[in-house]
Amino acid sequence: MIPRYTRPEMARVWSDENRFKKWLDIEIASLEGWGRIGIIPAEAADEVCKNARLDIGKINQIEKVTGHDVIAFVEQVSETAGRFGRYIHYGLTSSDILDTSLALQLREAGNLLLEDIKMVAASLREKAMEFRDTVMIGRTHGIHAEPVTLGFKFAGWHCEFLRNVERMEAAVREISVGKLSGAVGTFSNVDPRVEEYVCGKFSLEREIFATQVISRDRHSFFLSVLGMVAASCEKVALQVRLLQQTEISEMAEPFGKGQKGSSAMPHKRNPILSERICGLSRVIRKNAGVSLENVPLWHERDISHSSAERIIFPESTILLDYLLHLLNRVIKGLDVSREKLVKDMEMNGRVFFSQALLNKLVMKGLSRKEAYGMVQDKAFEAIRDNRDFPSLVKDDPVIGKHLSMEELADIFDSRRLLKHLDGMFGKIK
Repeated sequence: MIPRYTRPEMARVWSDENRFKKWLDIEIASLEGWGRIGIIPAEAADEVCKNARLDIGKINQIEKVTGHDVIAFVEQVSETAGRFGRYIHYGLTSSDILDTSLALQLREAGNLLLEDIKMVAASLREKAMEFRDTVMIGRTHGIHAEPVTLGFKFAGWHCEFLRNVERMEAAVREISVGKLSGAVGTFSNVDPRVEEYVCGKFSLEREIFATQVISRDRHSFFLSVLGMVAASCEKVALQVRLLQQTEISEMAEPFGKGQKGSSAMPHKRNPILSERICGLSRVIRKNAGVSLENVPLWHERDISHSSAERIIFPESTILLDYLLHLLNRVIKGLDVSREKLVKDMEMNGRVFFSQALLNKLVMKGLSRKEAYGMVQDKAFEAIRDNRDFPSLVKDDPVIGKHLSMEELADIFDSRRLLKHLDGMFGKIK
């Protein structure tokens, strides 16, 4: 992953040092398991732990000859491990080490992402409460609908990110699985007690009926959750972009002192952070699709999945970690124009009262078709002639036959349209 989008904490998860250290930890743990059941000398694991040294440069050199990274690792470590080095990798197959260590890396990455998601959820809640009563026009199909509040928007996003917390917790549980069951998963050359010991040591569940690999439906679920979280990030960022459009200008993402929006046009203040979130989220969702392709493998295993996984796991977790922090920055630094929110509410002559008027006329005995046509005519007139919809309705003699001025005043009280928000906000966690 390019440094531009890589944060240090997540970079460490996918470093060669962390990967090979986990391989060595699992190999030593397996020696402990063998020693506990009396197959190898009890002191072997301790001596290997004391003596074994990782030399990543040497591993890479050996791999150029062997064409196999695990063999290169085993050769290099065995050379430094002393008299018990010959027991390293005893009874195991490469995927025992690769898949179990990958589970540890994905768990580390997943837990970092979990904290990121909680951070964004908290920021969204903060904004929901700050703008709880800040009324704005709601839009469906991009067209003015009925009023909402800005806090209402943030509250919906907050609840979505709370669901993402639950999804991420489930994904971490799903992926926290190891296997040391040998070449086709039947424990032909490894005792099940070794797997039980190693997985217990690292707080991993054991994969029951593994083949040579842990089933990739687990990994696909993990990446699919990442794709879902990325989609939620884009959902919020897209709204910021839409509301920052010149014709709307109800909010804008943060714009730092000295920042430039265009190399050609000094007046530009572009939503580049939100656009970046939208663009990079597509990469994560694409990788979720690749993970689904990795589920079906030939028989007990092929390696069509492994080359792709070298890319999609680091890339997706690194990118999502970056996106979540970038989104949090956008949310925290939003520049909201309360004046423009009020101005846009008044646009189109307050035709957002149309449904309330329609419902009242129906309750007065008009057919829905007749009432709908009557209200639609007045609403379109208000939009066309830039007139105030409530005033047009109050002056209409036909509508006046059915509704008193007191009833019309009640209909055109915007507080009625938002009367249930207190109860809804009371449910925010």
